[in-house]
Amino acid sequence: MASSGLLTLTDRGLFCERGNFYIDPVRSVERAVITHAHSDHARPGMRHYLAHRHTVRLLLHRISRSISTQSVEYGEVVKMNDVSVSLFPAGHMIGSSQVRVEAGGEVWVVSGDYKRQPDPYAAPFHPLRCDTFITESTFGLPIYHWPSDDEVVAAILRWHRANTACGVASAVQVYSLGKAQRLIGLLAHHVPLTVSPGIHAANECIRASGISVAETSILSHSISQETLIRGLILASGARDLQDLPAARSVGVDMAFASGWTATEPGRRRNAGAGFVMSDHVDWDDLHKAISETEAEHIVVTHGFASEVVQYLREQGRSAEVLAI
Repeated sequence: MASSGLLTLTDRGLFCERGNFYIDPVRSVERAVITHAHSDHARPGMRHYLAHRHTVRLLLHRISRSISTQSVEYGEVVKMNDVSVSLFPAGHMIGSSQVRVEAGGEVWVVSGDYKRQPDPYAAPFHPLRCDTFITESTFGLPIYHWPSDDEVVAAILRWHRANTACGVASAVQVYSLGKAQRLIGLLAHHVPLTVSPGIHAANECIRASGISVAETSILSHSISQETLIRGLILASGARDLQDLPAARSVGVDMAFASGWTATEPGRRRNAGAGFVMSDHVDWDDLHKAISETEAEHIVVTHGFASEVVQYLREQGRSAEVLAI
């Protein structure tokens, strides 16, 4: 990116010199603006964190209760020197945000991770007009098109019924923060849900912030075979089940829910069934978002950046790769 822009890339991450802050820095800095609470975006060691109030609650849970934080609402403007900073929904997970940076009449937007599909608990993606748009491209290839949530739920329930008929427990491996809550919201009214302790802890933290995540049972050594077979398990991995007597007795069919299952079965971490569900935009939603920004310049990062930039340039757009 041009050194004269509002944001520049440094060895610590995206930096706004005029405002003296970083966005999702990769190394320790004085002031960090955080897009969401996943550990590849929200790292320990920052002197001060600014984030949406739901994200702040998660940062205190995941990093340390002693960190210095500032909570903001979506759309609230914070002045950093002569720079106006505000956060808007990204739809990726609870509290996830795009960062809007404005100074001297120029507007840049950093997408963070985002999706445009509905989510039971995350605020929906909010398109923002800007001069420069910095977007992720985790699934930035035309082969990635996500099925609807109804299709995914139907597939999971068919798989669960088949396992139940065979007397086998069904477990879906998911990220404990984000994907787990999304599946809880989609499945809680269809089948009894049991979650690993890590997912339960995340749920409790989210509930404490005022979001009513559906109630679930917790995996424990006392759980019965009947409960495992009748219900559906959400787990961070096979290790959550390996020491449970009931799980060893009935056997567990471990599936995986991810966008990668669309094209790369090996990314399922040796799981059985694979359900295509991502908390990132697919090809169509990526370009819909880019179009709605009406940005003069597009900066692409995190994923298939080179491919997306090549496509944008072929369409006559100004675009470049940012390798964070």
